[in-house]
Amino acid sequence: MKKISKKKHLEMLIQSIPSHQNPKVELEQYSTPSTIVADLLWNAYSLGDIFEKNIMDFGCGNGIFAIASSLLGAKSITAIDIDEDSINFAKNLVLEKKINNIEFLIGDSLKFSTNYKYDTLIQNPPFGSQKKAISGIDTKFIESAIDISNVIYSFHMASTYEYIFDYFEKLGGKITHEFKYNFPIPKIYDFHEKDLKNVNVIVFRVENY
Repeated sequence: MKKISKKKHLEMLIQSIPSHQNPKVELEQYSTPSTIVADLLWNAYSLGDIFEKNIMDFGCGNGIFAIASSLLGAKSITAIDIDEDSINFAKNLVLEKKINNIEFLIGDSLKFSTNYKYDTLIQNPPFGSQKKAISGIDTKFIESAIDISNVIYSFHMASTYEYIFDYFEKLGGKITHEFKYNFPIPKIYDFHEKDLKNVNVIVFRVENY
């Protein structure tokens, strides 16, 4: 019998996590595919950023990063989202899976503050590409993340690579790793013309000690 890798096993475990049930266009809510979550979190785990660490899932949506972090042995996870529907949905998922080390908060990630610094923060912020979205919201997420975490994993459109790279470094962050993905976006909003659109994204691993 063919042996399943630990990374593939993680992917299989999180494949059952449902997508956003009521995505909101102004929040640019798209569910991150389980294949991408599994690959990124496995790399983060391999780099020592998950196991026994205190994790922040910024703009957590359906909680997939928080749940995957718990499965990989995170010490504790805080997950925050401005959308109450998303938080309630994620809470129910965690109850079903009997996970007890995730704290969910309803609130604006951009206004979240704490004297405590998390070991690792994971964020897939809105890209600010929709007309109803807040312009430059991805950089606002960067500013908030830099203040509260030692290590950041942050999703961005690949086309903004140079700008985002420079923005992190301007704020004192040191980019150590880059992960590139093809992010499929299904037709879930009225303005979508294609059944599926693939967007090239990049995830920066940033140290901020």
